Amino acid sequence: MAADEANATDARAAPIAPLPDHRDVNMPWWQELWRRHAHITTPLRARGLPCDIEFGLSAYIVRVSLPDDSYLIISPPQEPSSDHPSGDPEGWIATREHPDDQTLFEVLYDSAPSGARRRPEARHGGSAQPLIEAIDLRLAQLGLLPHPALPHESPHVHPAQPAPTPPSPDIPGKPDRDPAYVYGDALRDLTDRLNAAESHADAAALLHQILEPTDGLLAQLGEFFEAAGEKAKEAEEDDGFDLSYDLADAAAEIRSLGEVLHVAEDRMRALTPLAPAPRLPSTPARAPSLPPRALPSAPPRHMR
Repeated sequence: MAADEANATDARAAPIAPLPDHRDVNMPWWQELWRRHAHITTPLRARGLPCDIEFGLSAYIVRVSLPDDSYLIISPPQEPSSDHPSGDPEGWIATREHPDDQTLFEVLYDSAPSGARRRPEARHGGSAQPLIEAIDLRLAQLGLLPHPALPHESPHVHPAQPAPTPPSPDIPGKPDRDPAYVYGDALRDLTDRLNAAESHADAAALLHQILEPTDGLLAQLGEFFEAAGEKAKEAEEDDGFDLSYDLADAAAEIRSLGEVLHVAEDRMRALTPLAPAPRLPSTPARAPSLPPRALPSAPPRHMR
């Protein structure tokens, strides 16, 4: 019991590693690269490991700083270069290196489909979850994992999805929703499910629907506003460009909100339900009535 409480406290207290500190962070092209690699950087940052995006030999890579001043390089196959989009390669290669010790070179994971020495993990291809699991395992062995994943949790890449709720039957007297707002209705239904959640784990699974960094609602809402901005640019009026900037700012703010709230799912899952409050002694539904007060006697009448 004490260990469970300690794990829950650690999960609430563990801060996500900050974003890189360089000017490219504010550039749209870098933000797009960061978004495409979020399924790699987000779970590692949740473990306290700072990440950055750099250009390798022929493709972009993820560089992960480790507590002993060594670092990980997580990349797609670099030679020959791949025609797969950034963040979605045919395989991942993760190596550990040290800037001052050239003898330290270790391959932690290699799921590239081709090569002289094909490794067992090649069957996983570009899947991120086995990559994160392999990094978790090796860094834990080396004592270089600042915030290990909780024992009962799988890596944060693809948590279990909540079971879909069947459509509710029509309720007499309840006004029908306007079918023109199906997307708002979908989110309203998700809110209803959150209100009815019976555990913090169920609530966390619903938060995952909103906060998952690539397919969640916030990520897709950012994509929507960015696409709307591009559509506004197609107009010939000057206001089209002004509107495109406003929409691009909205997309950036939504993605920033996702960064801020990333650990909300894990923090919700780690919460302990409050013990039910003790019930007060029941009180009678109706207080007993007081005995009737005696009426003052009438004054004596005088005879004439």
